[in-house]
Amino acid sequence: MKYKVLCGADVIARDGAYFKGKCGLITNHTGVLRDLTSTVDMLKDICDLRALYGPEHGVRGDKQAGEDVSSYLDEKSSIPVYSLYGNDTKEAKRTIASLDTLIFDIQDVGARFYTYQYTMTDAMRLCAEHGIRFVVLDRPNPLGGVKAEGTVLERRFSSFVGRFPTPTRCALTVGEFASMMNDTENIGCDLTVISMEGWKRDMYYDDTDLVFIQPSPNIPTVDTAFSYIGTCIFEDTDLSEGRGTTKPFEMIGAPWLDSEKVIALTGKTEGVILRVCSFTPTFSDYKDVFCHGIQLHITDREAFSPFETGIRLFDAVRKAHKEFTADDSVTKLLGTDRILSPEVSVDSFLREEAEKVSQWQEFSKKWYLY
Repeated sequence: MKYKVLCGADVIARDGAYFKGKCGLITNHTGVLRDLTSTVDMLKDICDLRALYGPEHGVRGDKQAGEDVSSYLDEKSSIPVYSLYGNDTKEAKRTIASLDTLIFDIQDVGARFYTYQYTMTDAMRLCAEHGIRFVVLDRPNPLGGVKAEGTVLERRFSSFVGRFPTPTRCALTVGEFASMMNDTENIGCDLTVISMEGWKRDMYYDDTDLVFIQPSPNIPTVDTAFSYIGTCIFEDTDLSEGRGTTKPFEMIGAPWLDSEKVIALTGKTEGVILRVCSFTPTFSDYKDVFCHGIQLHITDREAFSPFETGIRLFDAVRKAHKEFTADDSVTKLLGTDRILSPEVSVDSFLREEAEKVSQWQEFSKKWYLY
């Protein structure tokens, strides 16, 4: 059964809203109404929409991870677009300072290392500095709002792929996340969250009647978003995380990987089957090179703990292959360096981190909107 859900943008389209003065919109291709009309097209008819702002992957979502996005004129709306991602965001910040209201409408995936949420909080800080109202049009967390997991980031590993001490999987909507960070990080902006209607915490994205638009080039499905929580940690290692295949983050591999041995060393995993596979990436790591791999087949989302699965795979790979290496920057994705020591017990690590996450989640409930 699919449940009818109205996102914040749909609520605005139905009820109308007063957006003071000159407005800007941070959005991308996921910023749409139920009928897939762009939020840009809806807002330009009800407010003085002066500028669009793009996160990583751009306003149209057509840029690969880490690729710089330049400023330009949006062809359809004729509204100027400025980038909030990359090395040169001065023009974007200058134009935001001249606005009265800045609106955010982007589909998040519920992972700490997904950068859209930090584009949002950076913009919130800028709005606080200039007395600009900030409005979040809320959307579902594709992974639901019940189960949090992973590590709670240690501040010394703060970066644009993990800025605040939050879990790897936080179980908050982007609107709840904005409210919590506005308070706990002392951002203090004039924040309004336009809540959804019909969404409940135990819903995954495909429990709703909304169309899932891939939030970025390498998150094509809801199952990918689940796997991403666990396998994104392989980005900064000498394993491929499946970029350049039709199953990014649902497969890991390398030309030298002993897939069967790694699966045996990983041990029993709940809610997922690990299968020996092979693939040849068309871009990214090991481009055009045949790789031995492991594919994750999710069989029970309730039982599946993607972060635990990722950590157990990580530990199994390093036990099976002494040549396996991870860059120091993997600590930014992990939010800690504890697990990088081979002497650390994986079971103890997971148990201790789960306790931290449980405490954080209990604290986070005061910002629940649903």
